[in-house]
Amino acid sequence: MNWPVCIKQFEEYLKLEKSLSRHSVEAYLRDIGKLADFLDMKKLRVAPEHITPAILRDFLEWIGELGMTPHSQARTLSGIRAFYKFLIMEDMLQNDPTDTIEAPKLRRKLPDTLHFHEIEQMLAAIDLSTPEGTRNRAMLETLYSSGLRVTELLDLKISNLYEDMGFLKVAGKGDKERLVPIGRDALKHIQLYREGVRCHLTIKKGHEDVLFLNRRGAKMSRVMMFMIIKEVAAKAGIQKTVSPHTFRHSFATHLIEGGADLRAVQEMLGHESITTTEIYTHLDRDYLKQVIKDYHPRS
Repeated sequence: MNWPVCIKQFEEYLKLEKSLSRHSVEAYLRDIGKLADFLDMKKLRVAPEHITPAILRDFLEWIGELGMTPHSQARTLSGIRAFYKFLIMEDMLQNDPTDTIEAPKLRRKLPDTLHFHEIEQMLAAIDLSTPEGTRNRAMLETLYSSGLRVTELLDLKISNLYEDMGFLKVAGKGDKERLVPIGRDALKHIQLYREGVRCHLTIKKGHEDVLFLNRRGAKMSRVMMFMIIKEVAAKAGIQKTVSPHTFRHSFATHLIEGGADLRAVQEMLGHESITTTEIYTHLDRDYLKQVIKDYHPRS
């Protein structure tokens, strides 16, 4: 076996049999590419079937020394595990060298969130007298109302907006579609944007169904979205580091704090596993502790 042939077969398996998105496939191939880089740097001419647990442990130590976080190390190891499981499934290998390798211990990092009054401060700081301000208000209202990922927001299509039902159809990770509720305020600002701004744009071919457009009539970039939110946060006097994902975290946290069912929040966020959503219960406990600290006479 040689690396290029095995990697190519693995790539076809991920695309055709697993039906993974292009981004997911690229992430898996990057993980294996890191291992190949390590072997090349160490001048180890080792075929895939001759990789040992000792080599993998040296590899994990090496990427750790390069400054890779434990979370990224675990993600890389997960990609390499998937590669070796594929080789075994295809009867190209008998023993899995990743079986005895332990992933780095991970600390669950609680995401930054905004209080509701901080969300309102940011929304109020947007200048609605400009076309960009009208669009930006609609985008931020949608982010907070529906808890979308930034790519889901930027890919949102007019044809997937069901205003009469109060739902959006969203294409999430792995191109999995889900229906997400959207609030009246967000719908109102989307309508203001469509009727007062978007209808006056010269829309580029292929972008006719994209809801939020830049001034040239094309789909907006992630970088532009991050810059917009950073500027709005600064204008509102918010000292925290704020990104599009902060609105998603705030959406989930405020629902949990308000007593929403965890399974319902999982469905709205598009999390495959409920353990991903459970991080917000930790945020909720911190909130409850703060309530006791602030209001209990014996705190």
